[in-house]
Amino acid sequence: MATQSSNTKVAIIGLGNIGKAIATNLTKGNHQVIVASRELDKAQEFASSLSSNVTAEEITIAIKNADVVVPAIYFDKIKDFLKTYANELAGKIIVDVSNPIAPDGNGGFKKVIDQDLSAGKVLNELTPSTAVLVKAFGTLGAASLLNEAFATPERKVLFYASDSTNNNNKIEELIIASGFTPFHIGGIDQSIRIEVFGDLHEFGALGKTVTLEEAKEAVNQHAI
Repeated sequence: MATQSSNTKVAIIGLGNIGKAIATNLTKGNHQVIVASRELDKAQEFASSLSSNVTAEEITIAIKNADVVVPAIYFDKIKDFLKTYANELAGKIIVDVSNPIAPDGNGGFKKVIDQDLSAGKVLNELTPSTAVLVKAFGTLGAASLLNEAFATPERKVLFYASDSTNNNNKIEELIIASGFTPFHIGGIDQSIRIEVFGDLHEFGALGKTVTLEEAKEAVNQHAI
């Protein structure tokens, strides 16, 4: 049975498939979650569908009350988010789950930034100076993020990248509460590896969810 996580407060902004999956997994792990979106009534409806561990707030209040903020919105929208809420985000840990992709018109996806850039690196440059950006929770598609959580007999891995290792314990706490095993891949300069098309993404060279041993093998095989 899952145990209560510590007091790290997390706010999930945006309730698309990824945002809902993260919130659902955290509540299954008995972690307190604040959810918010542009439409408060929809956030309230979603919160009421889960458990008493979830509350819905206006975006500004959700950010203010959180230690960790997860803008589960499109890459381009996060740029605006970082600017709009710069004051509220001061001192926060911001988790980037985005992938810089768009439909290619042929049933697939294409990258919308230079091939050698990552969403993590671009957004890190735009992050308020007193906040910290971490790349996490975006290494799997929404379906796998939801369906592979709390896998038995061995949990699957969620990779993450961060420059400030002082905050890794909070990120790992959330990953564990979400039903996965955390794996720190390195700094934000490594985030390209855990975004779509990267060697450690489900929709890249990795091609699947992996256990810890499989993750270690993949990291060593594709070390850059």
